[in-house]
Amino acid sequence: MSIQGIDMAKLSLVDALDLAILVEDEAQERYSEFAAQMDQHRTPEAAKFFRYMVENEAKHGHELALTRAKLFGATPAAVTREMIWDIEAPDYDAVRAFMTPRKAMEAALASEVKAHAFFAAALPVVKNEEVRALFADLAEEELQHQTLVRAELDKLPPDSGLDDEDFVDPPAPQ
Repeated sequence: MSIQGIDMAKLSLVDALDLAILVEDEAQERYSEFAAQMDQHRTPEAAKFFRYMVENEAKHGHELALTRAKLFGATPAAVTREMIWDIEAPDYDAVRAFMTPRKAMEAALASEVKAHAFFAAALPVVKNEEVRALFADLAEEELQHQTLVRAELDKLPPDSGLDDEDFVDPPAPQ
């Protein structure tokens, strides 16, 4: 079975680690982009949350990179960034100007759900036991991340009820 062009049945442990590192890197970069966008739109609370997610993704990616280096040293990577897309990174469409912290957290939660689904879907087709164990751990970690984001969501007051589109300027005539 192939998921995003990667034959999961033939994945080696080094390839699986490289894949997981790339997934974390992509999510970290996307959250960083979103934080910058929220800064531009003067939405500091949402930007702050996205920066928090940058730190989480960076920490997880660093841990995976340390494991990879310990087990495989400088072995060249066969899995490349071009082979993945939006496995965990939040959807570009999830971000809006003037988004609330709640909307930012909901976008992050959807990303964690998406990442869990990816690793869970790979489990039945992965042949290598070490890769299966790694993916099971990663799927479990994504569930823990969902719990973390939900706990943060629970701390927030409800949104005002206004729609994001209420703050969008109409198109200007050319």
